[in-house]
Amino acid sequence: MQVTEERVEPDADEAPDAYHPDPRRWRILGVTLVVGFMSLLDVTIVNVALPSMRAGLDTSTGTIQWVVSGYALAFGLTLVAGGRLGDAYGRRRLMVIGLIGFVLSSAAVGLAPSAELVVVARLVQGASAGLLTPQNSGLIQQLFRGPERGTAFGYFGLTVSISSGAGPVIGGAIIALAGSENGWRWLFLVNVPIGLVALVAIVRLVPDLPPEDQGRDPRIDVPGALLLGGAVLSLLYPLVRIEAGARMPLLLLVGVPLFLWGFVRWEQRIRRIGRPPLLDVSLLRELPGYGNGLAVGALYFTGFTGVFLVLSVFLQEGLDFSPLHAGLLLTPFAMGSAVTAPIAGRIVSAIGRRVTVIALSVMMAGVLLVAVLVPLVGTDRLGWVLVPALVLAGLGGGGVVNPNFTLALAEVPPHMGGAAGAAIQTGQRIGSAIGAALLMTVYEIVQGSGSASRGLQAALLTALVVLAAAQVMAVRALREQKS
Repeated sequence: MQVTEERVEPDADEAPDAYHPDPRRWRILGVTLVVGFMSLLDVTIVNVALPSMRAGLDTSTGTIQWVVSGYALAFGLTLVAGGRLGDAYGRRRLMVIGLIGFVLSSAAVGLAPSAELVVVARLVQGASAGLLTPQNSGLIQQLFRGPERGTAFGYFGLTVSISSGAGPVIGGAIIALAGSENGWRWLFLVNVPIGLVALVAIVRLVPDLPPEDQGRDPRIDVPGALLLGGAVLSLLYPLVRIEAGARMPLLLLVGVPLFLWGFVRWEQRIRRIGRPPLLDVSLLRELPGYGNGLAVGALYFTGFTGVFLVLSVFLQEGLDFSPLHAGLLLTPFAMGSAVTAPIAGRIVSAIGRRVTVIALSVMMAGVLLVAVLVPLVGTDRLGWVLVPALVLAGLGGGGVVNPNFTLALAEVPPHMGGAAGAAIQTGQRIGSAIGAALLMTVYEIVQGSGSASRGLQAALLTALVVLAAAQVMAVRALREQKS
């Protein structure tokens, strides 16, 4: 995209937060989205590799589940803190630190001789991704205004959708090329050369923009980070363990409301005494659109993420498809998302929340078609049903993530953009963990007493119930927008 604007230095009497378009902003966005794609891809790319990892490491299903869920857990724990650090100390610095950690931990996963070391390295990898990812939404807040911000978030939403949809097929292709015994290691080792190239691009192309918190108190709210981390851990850890069959960790759920209450009270106190909070919780009260965006994002990812995990398991274990074959059949969702995500980003400034409402309706129609038709056809005709249904679902899904980000952050002050955007992404990660646990539990229960097809149908209908809740929140926001 050609940019003709030149940077204009502010006048001495001009407001310090006045917006001046940076002619490098689209180039900066492109580099950061490549990094974001790599970190988000690692959430789903391992879904098709779990059977070969279990065999290659000679370990239990519960241990291998930590490879997936441990990454999501560490990711979710560090997102808000990573966003706040970017607000306070500059986004390029946090991107460099996070990417170095991501590359090193990726190499450690790929070379680890035991399952225990794989899990530890995945935790570090997830924490590094938690430092990286919030810088994307923070940079968009910092660099773009008006309709351009919607377009930029459109590309961000495209990145999220494609990384989620392309993960299984990329993972399946790598395993097919490298072999089932050690092919899973290359899912992580491939991050090393890509990450090093991205690191050079960040250093050379992304300018060291002044922090949005420049001139403000740079101290980080460590107690607030610990309280929020305790709430996220109390929620995500039981969900991770329940997938492995453990029930005792469910007692930790009691800590969720306690930690959240403590976090809200602490953040209110911090704000009263004039220190910078980790996340200004008053945004939820003062900006209803932000709170609604948090809810829509969390509910959408709860219903959306588990669909791919259940379909992957159904295709591989229920129908005996190869990882590559299963991945290819899931790719149409990413193709549909690639079409609508940029379009939705361009039009959201004009028509607002209607984009999200329409997109959710279209996606739900696609998921419903999969749930109703797939159990009725044989494997020889499966593609003729699954591909168009997933394309339809993808066309809808591509119009959810980026408009929701744009609308939720529209009135958030730029100096809180990193933390506020990270909070939305934390909700998405929590939703992903809940959705994966919920849909897989439903699938396994129904499959155990019936068939894999019935299990798939029950899981997808459960996803539709959750997506309907996201639709209710989106419609509510649309009515508030009109009033």
